[in-house]
Amino acid sequence: MSGDEVHVLAEEQAALRRVATLVARGAMPEEVFSAVTEEVGRLLSVEYAGLGRYEPDRTMTIVAGSGRRGEEIPVGRRFDLGGKNVNTLVFETGRPARVDSYADASGPLGVTARVYRAGSGVGAPVIVEGRLWGVMAAYSSPEEPLPSDTEARLASFTELLATAIANAESRAWLSRLAGEQAALRRVATLVARGVPPAELFAAVTEEVGRLLGAHLAGMARYESDDTLTVLATWATEGEQHPLVPGPWPLEGGDLASMVFRTGRPVRIDDYQGVPGRIAAFVRERLGISSSVASPIVVEGRLWGVLFLHSKQSRQPLSRDTESRLTGFTELVATAIANTESRAALAASRARIVAAADETRRRIERDLHDGIQQQLVSLMLELRMAAATESDRAGELQAQLVRTAQGLAGVVEELREISRGIHPAVLSSGGLGPALRALARRSAVPVELDLHAGRLPERVEVAAYYAVSEALANAAKHARASVVQVEFHAHDTMVRVAIRDDGVGGADPARDRD
Repeated sequence: MSGDEVHVLAEEQAALRRVATLVARGAMPEEVFSAVTEEVGRLLSVEYAGLGRYEPDRTMTIVAGSGRRGEEIPVGRRFDLGGKNVNTLVFETGRPARVDSYADASGPLGVTARVYRAGSGVGAPVIVEGRLWGVMAAYSSPEEPLPSDTEARLASFTELLATAIANAESRAWLSRLAGEQAALRRVATLVARGVPPAELFAAVTEEVGRLLGAHLAGMARYESDDTLTVLATWATEGEQHPLVPGPWPLEGGDLASMVFRTGRPVRIDDYQGVPGRIAAFVRERLGISSSVASPIVVEGRLWGVLFLHSKQSRQPLSRDTESRLTGFTELVATAIANTESRAALAASRARIVAAADETRRRIERDLHDGIQQQLVSLMLELRMAAATESDRAGELQAQLVRTAQGLAGVVEELREISRGIHPAVLSSGGLGPALRALARRSAVPVELDLHAGRLPERVEVAAYYAVSEALANAAKHARASVVQVEFHAHDTMVRVAIRDDGVGGADPARDRD
């Protein structure tokens, strides 16, 4: 090996060490990209050394450049792939490529290379964890063709590039995962608190919109008449998402209609030609180019849809957006199921109370129309007999009077029963008179502080029996000398406070046993 070759090898190893040190330090990818292109441009003494990243839409973006003409092609410039040039060859084959003469190069990249007087070009693929990420390319002037070992020399740098990119993507993935888990925890907390559905829907749309980098986000519910109602929307700063509740017809090829038909996540990356009124609104009114939606399935039935929109036609929503939406739609489904369960339980309780009320009214009617009327007639007959007897039948008359009095007591007791297990004064006069009557009959003195007029029957019955049970317990167990009963009603809130000065009797330790 000649002295010149040793010197070149030493310089190359020194350059690789410098780049490897940046990678080991966890430098930002942009810093590594710039360092690699500078090292390649200096070592190979080329017109241009550039690093390009392949995009999903068959384009390439310049992410770093160096060499004698490195400043002339700006970072961020995007080129369509195609034609004869090293960047397209690497993209199509995934292997190193060489073009010894750019005189007949074609495609946007080939034409640009000729404009900048490229004589030959070599490209080496940047493979990150098994996938083709981009290309490291070097171009010489027409007078200085690239050496035959250029591909191999570039490969050493692309391996370091791949490591730096993989490390950065791992850090980004961990950061993204942490953000996603934090967002899911916030939503799960709202679900556990049982917040109103409108508050939850608004929170979910904002969380997914921010987390997944969308311009607009929303949630909608499917209706029984094959229409859609929008329940919540969110827009990133500087954007505006008009609230358009609907109903919207499910008739075209838009996200909601496709999810409704398939029950699966759906993606649209180009709205041109998509039929239906929803698609036309999204395309023309909102200016959307890319959308993703995920179904909300509640206890086995399709309930609604969660959707995201992007306005960037050349950078659609990431390919994992559908799967990342799933965690949020599952939480929404849980919240909806909980809400529906609570509503069903309340309705069931209402039906039970209504049935009990109807049974009470039937008993009241039967007693009034049956045995109560018979007893009243019997009592009247006995009183008539007592009134017509002579003085010589005094003993019989006294007996008849006692019998009539007894029947009167029975009738009064039946009246109490006929009011549905609660006293007649409660039905006729309301809770205030009923509680005062209850206090008069109490074995323990009762101090009443009542601040309420007539209330719904169910509320009055519940309050009456709560007080009745408390008074009975105070008399039986507490050995109290006085019981204080406070009753306040304001708007839809009723407060009953019952206190006594007795000894109590609750034993938490015993209750645990």
